[in-house]
This record gives sequence, structure tokens and C-alpha cells, in this order.
Amino acid sequence: MNNSRWILIFLAAVVTTFGLGFLAASISERRAENLRPTQVMVNPIGEWETDPAVWGRNFPREYQSWLKTKDSGKDDVGHGPGRTKWGGSDGHDKLARFPHLKELFAGYGFSKEYNRKKGHAFAVEDVTATKRLNDKTPGTCFSCKSPDVPRLMHEMGVAEFYKTPFKDLVGKVQHSISCLDCHDAKTMDLRISRPAFVEAMNRRGIDVNKATHQEMRSYVCAQCHVEYYFKGDGKYLTFPWDKAPKDRGVNVDDIVAYYQESGFSDWSHPVSKTPMIKIQHPDYELWSSGIHAYRGVSCADCHMPYKTEGGVKVTDHQVKSPLLGNIAVSCQVCHRWSESEIKARVESIQDKTMELMDRAEIALIAAHKAVGECIKLGFTDEDLKPARTLIREAQLRWDFIAAENSTGFHAPQESARALGAAIDQARQAELLALALQLKKSGAAPAQP
Repeated sequence: MNNSRWILIFLAAVVTTFGLGFLAASISERRAENLRPTQVMVNPIGEWETDPAVWGRNFPREYQSWLKTKDSGKDDVGHGPGRTKWGGSDGHDKLARFPHLKELFAGYGFSKEYNRKKGHAFAVEDVTATKRLNDKTPGTCFSCKSPDVPRLMHEMGVAEFYKTPFKDLVGKVQHSISCLDCHDAKTMDLRISRPAFVEAMNRRGIDVNKATHQEMRSYVCAQCHVEYYFKGDGKYLTFPWDKAPKDRGVNVDDIVAYYQESGFSDWSHPVSKTPMIKIQHPDYELWSSGIHAYRGVSCADCHMPYKTEGGVKVTDHQVKSPLLGNIAVSCQVCHRWSESEIKARVESIQDKTMELMDRAEIALIAAHKAVGECIKLGFTDEDLKPARTLIREAQLRWDFIAAENSTGFHAPQESARALGAAIDQARQAELLALALQLKKSGAAPAQP
């Protein structure tokens, strides 16, 4: 009996030892697989190599997923390639889908063409084909479209690149947004390749060289997914963030204050003659006011989630909305609800944002028309300055949410606040204009 017990103990020890050895070997193998892509550079990459296919020889998994930015896939209710309920990356015509935009951007290039952005692989193709180009278009418009841009900035100088006519750079900018935009060619570390972001952060007292890896997983996106304008005769790319303190993100009030102080405008609206600002995709700014930023969730965590292929952990470079098939590896990492529940929650937030946006658009159009009637009645610029100031700020606040790519999801409460203020200011402007009209007719004093 005693011998049998010892034999069983011996056999159990052998099996346990074998199992632990197998587990240790498996762990070592998986660690080796994870390290191999970064430790072994089979084909050295040049410092200014802009062709993603060359990078793909060393990083085939990342490259193959980047190629899929040409086709962001269909969502589960069949909205088509890259289409979510309210956005996506299928390049659809926003002017046709949202008719108010033509009136709000009247007199500006965005009333001629305003298409939803497509995937990163189409950036150069889309910017060179847009109807908004003309002979005066500066090279600054290429700034975020290609890894050839940091190379050209290195060769030409940053200021010279910006002021070079766009048409003179066509052909020199060939490859679309890809590896060199975000990675150091030698170390593969994330890096900032666009000086405008570094300059804007420096003015706020933030040293991006001290950023953590997790912060860099948002900073590389913030180089381009932001509001900006072309400053001065040299069309120098500038982010209007100077009014935002370093201890929080950038919100729409900071940007309103900056533009009101600078006096910059993109165009004058032909109906109300109001000097206007066109906001450009402030994804980073709105995200910085939301709960995900507060909890340290980066842009890449949701839009470029980690995935496993053959035991190798890689970042998915098919940059897209989590709603297009990535809910499990994006949202469900933290949120333990079903995919259908998560998607319904997101779309509920977006539906409410769209309702507020529509109300803001109607109010803004009414304000422009009311001021336009005052112009016909002979009121001076000084008479109309208060109403125009309100219109300018109201449309900026509306466009801050309308031009941003999450339809309010990145910061729902901040989105509602901005749109509520836009509606209020637009209606105030309309009332001021109507009061002037009544005063002209002798029916009432010029107070709303």
C-alpha cells in the first residue's frame, strides 16, 4: 500500500514537472514571437523612407492591416463600406446628406464640396482631387496627408514648405499617411513628425519629449486630427490652443477666445457679411474633454486596438471606428456588455447630438437671414457688430461638433454644452437683428 502511494506521488511529480516545463517553454516561445518583429530588422529602413511597402518587409502584419484602410469594411446593418450610422470613412457627400451645410458655408469652398474623409490610404488622392483647390492654395494643405511631408520639411525648411504653392508640390508628395508619419525608422518608437503640434504644446507649457508611451498613442493622432488655421502671409500651420491651460484639455471656449482675440477669419458669409471661421476635425480637442481621456484611454486603444495573430500581439493599423467590427477588441476590453448593447448606447448618444446639431443649424440660418435683412435696410457695420459677433461664435461652436468625427461621442456632455450655447447665441443674434428691423419700422425700440 505504501509502495503504491509513493509510485503515485512520483508519477504525479513527473507529470507536474513535465507540465510546468511545457508551460515555461510555451511562454518563452510566445515572448520570443512578440520580440522578434522589433528586434530583428531584416531589411534596414532609411531615415526618410516614405514607402509603407518597404516598412512592410519587416512588419508584414502591420502593413497588411494598413492596406485595409482602403476598405474599412461594412457594419452589421449594411450601411456600406466604411459607413456607420452618422459617419465612417466611405467618402460620402456631406452636402447632399446634410443640406443645411450649403447655406452655412455659403461663399466658402466647403459649399462647393464637402465629403466625408476616407481611410488613410486615400489621403493624397483625396486632397489633390478636391474641388476646393485653386491657384492660391498653399502647400500647407498637404501638411497631414503624407509621410513625404516631414521629408520635404527637412529638405526645404518648415516655413518654406508651407508657403510653397500646393500645385508645385504635387508629384513630390506621393505616399499617403503611413509608417513614417508616426514611427522613428530606426527604433520604431512613436514620434511627432509635424512641428505645428510641438509648437502648440510648447506654447501651452507642455514638453512632448517627456510624454509617456500611452500619451504618445494619442499625440501621434493629435498631429493631424485637430483644429488649425494658416497664419499670416506665409500660411504657417498653427493650432489655436494658446488660451488652453496645460493642466486640462482644449475646449471650444479656448478656441473661441483665441480667434476673437486674433481677429482671424476664413471668409465673410455672403448673407450676413459676418467674418467666419471654418473648424477642421477637432477630434483630439473634443476627446480631451471626455471620460476616456480622463481615464487614460488613448486614441489608439479604440481605433487601433491590439490583436493577436499566431501568438503575436500586434496593433491593428486599419484605423477605423470601433463600430465597424472592432467592438470586441476595443470597447469590450473595458465594457462588459454585449456588442449590440454597446453599439446601441453609442448610437443613442450620436442621435441626441444630431438632434441638437439640426436645431443649431436652423437657428444659425435664421440669424444669418435676419442680419441680411438688416443690411438691406441700411444698418451699418457698427449697428450689426453685436449680432455678427454672436453669429461668428455660435457657428464656430456648432462647427466644432459638426466637423468632429465622433458625432459627439468623444465627449457627449461637452458636445451638448457647445451645441446648446450655439443655439442660444444664434437666437440672440436673430433677436438683435429683428429688434433693429422693428426700430426701423417704428414699431418697437431696438432692444430684444
